[in-house]
Amino acid sequence: MSAPRPQEHHPIAPRRVAFDWHGTPLHWIPDEPTATHVINVLHLLLPAGERWFVKVFKEALPLVRDEQLLKDVKGFMGQEATHSVQHSYVLDHLAHQGLDTGPYTRHVDFLFEYLLGDRPPFHVPIPEGEWLRFRLALIAAIEQFTAVLGNWVLAADGLDRAGPDPVMLDLLRWHGAEEVEHRAVAFDMYQHTGGEEPARYARRVLAMGVTAPVLLYLWTWGAAYLLRHDPQPAAPARYSLRAHHRAVRKGLLPTWRELGAAIPRYVRRSYHPSQEGSLRTALAYLAASPAARAAAGALSRSALR
Repeated sequence: MSAPRPQEHHPIAPRRVAFDWHGTPLHWIPDEPTATHVINVLHLLLPAGERWFVKVFKEALPLVRDEQLLKDVKGFMGQEATHSVQHSYVLDHLAHQGLDTGPYTRHVDFLFEYLLGDRPPFHVPIPEGEWLRFRLALIAAIEQFTAVLGNWVLAADGLDRAGPDPVMLDLLRWHGAEEVEHRAVAFDMYQHTGGEEPARYARRVLAMGVTAPVLLYLWTWGAAYLLRHDPQPAAPARYSLRAHHRAVRKGLLPTWRELGAAIPRYVRRSYHPSQEGSLRTALAYLAASPAARAAAGALSRSALR
């Protein structure tokens, strides 16, 4: 039996933020190229990934029979679309600084547009409804990790001590806070549309079994790509676990234990993502975020016209 949705409800709505990247250096964590680029992998994966989230959810909207869930899903889609756009702008900024990410992101585009597109790849005979449910299960599994990462970045004192670029830190914490804010929507969407038990639970476990190793592979490959193509002489020529672990010890990256522990939590039958992170902490950051405050001010001024 799946966990019930919590009684407390928070409305999900997009914030039309904007960031000025002109003053952001390539190594936005000073003297920490490895930590910088491990985090920068987000910018490589998220534009295509979050566009795909929106596309799959749009396909599944006719299946939603719960009015409150439908509102949450539409809010989730708005937030994810904004995330995709803002991370795309970071890719443009990296290109202006001499770091072309196109050869890597073309592989990411192929993953989401073809391998996970509207129809199963290679003409695999999977029923249309089952293919949609599996992709929804993948999104729910990915959102487990984005919620964990969002919770981590909101509490990452090591990043503050390192003196990072404030614009990049605000982007990461605004995004992380919204991931915590909507942490349960993809899971609830899958539970609502995923068919009957026990197939629904088995599909959820399978999706996590696919998601975790693929994300690990893409992340290490992305970090290696960024370091290998970094034009600045201070950057190491390759990704190394030793440098990664040094950054973890400084609090600049999450620990493997934090990330790995998200998997057994997720596959418990009683699990619900409302257990991840603190909504109060996320909303407190969104109330203080320079970009989110500017977006709220612009919205208020527009409403007064």
